[in-house]
Amino acid sequence: MTKQRQNSKTHKAEEARGAAEYLPSVEEIQQELSRAESIDDFFGKEGIMARLFARTLEQMLEGELTAKLGYERYEARGRNSGNSRNGKRSRKVQTSGGEVAIAVPRDRQGEYQPQLLERYKGRSNEIEQKVIGLYAKGMTTRDIQASLADLYGLDISAGTISTITEQVWPLVEEWQNRPLDKIYPIIYLDAIHIKLRQEGKVENVAVYIVLGVDLAGHRDVLGHWVSDGAEGANFWLSVISDLHSRGVEDIFIACVDGLAGFEEAIRAVFPRTQVQRCIIHQIRNSLKYVIWKDRKAFIQDLKRVYQAATRDEAENNLLKLGDAWGDKYAIAIRSWENNWAALSTYFDYPAQIRRLIYTTNAIEGYNRQLRKVTKNKAAFPSARSARKLLYLANERITKKWTMPISNWAMILNQLAIRFEGRFPV
Repeated sequence: MTKQRQNSKTHKAEEARGAAEYLPSVEEIQQELSRAESIDDFFGKEGIMARLFARTLEQMLEGELTAKLGYERYEARGRNSGNSRNGKRSRKVQTSGGEVAIAVPRDRQGEYQPQLLERYKGRSNEIEQKVIGLYAKGMTTRDIQASLADLYGLDISAGTISTITEQVWPLVEEWQNRPLDKIYPIIYLDAIHIKLRQEGKVENVAVYIVLGVDLAGHRDVLGHWVSDGAEGANFWLSVISDLHSRGVEDIFIACVDGLAGFEEAIRAVFPRTQVQRCIIHQIRNSLKYVIWKDRKAFIQDLKRVYQAATRDEAENNLLKLGDAWGDKYAIAIRSWENNWAALSTYFDYPAQIRRLIYTTNAIEGYNRQLRKVTKNKAAFPSARSARKLLYLANERITKKWTMPISNWAMILNQLAIRFEGRFPV
């Protein structure tokens, strides 16, 4: 053990011994406990723990003022000393359990500044910020406890960690319900899956995500929606309706990963929105039905479809693909034919826009970063806890999104021509 670490531990021990004399007696604690009737009586804002903490801190402040003045309260030598106690003032101290009101002693000359409060405030905030930071990285409660024990020598319970992270919840709700722009030229929709404990069972649950590109070319995650068990179309309808209720009036192009029920849902709310299915995902799904020795040849023929210069050329090459491979790989060919309307939307646009909409890579990259923080969770205890973590991860990821999409001015002009009459002027 280093000398520095030894000194730190010695200092902590001295602080603990100094604080011990101000701790409530066993009799006081027992008296408080005898009044408890519910869990809130223990941990509520005005519960036992809050009252005992306040009482302890008040006595420590009295001791601090005594050291400042140089004499005990009511001591004779304090008379005519030039300074004396002058009542108390109320002050609130922020803790992980909420605000606690305490009575802070004052001196007549106003020289006493409660250093103990400042030290406590700094330490408390430091620890709470550390907990939230570790939680945002996807660390488990056990890992957070171990880190705090190593950094501060503190043994913090899982309940306390949960209480601290709960401070984030109002921010989660504010973010999820914030007003949105009236128009989004492009949105991307996708989902990730998390493990969620529900009714004593761990289930795989979808978290639906919408990423929008605004008129300035900036990306913005519009929300996270944890599935409530509803089927694809019904749930997507609730997501799209939520966007509308938060102020979205028009969406030009929606890019999706073949999500079940999406096309029906968006046309129910935004009937003029064009839908583009992700070409990359369509290719991957097709190749699941193609044996390895045929893949190279199949891909070469398939490229002539999705890399065609025009829709007519693409459709002609799709017919040729069916003639060449339809008997052997009927399911793969039929998938392209059945979904062609949504797969071919990008042929209506010039190259700059095609590159933005033919794939959902924009949101896929975001989702990969979310999975990095959720993978350590064996199972979230509630949808609320999952949303807290996803919100914190989103804040960390999107703070780097400061620049608009490359060549956005040119793209915006092309969109203005294509969507004339719907474009703001």
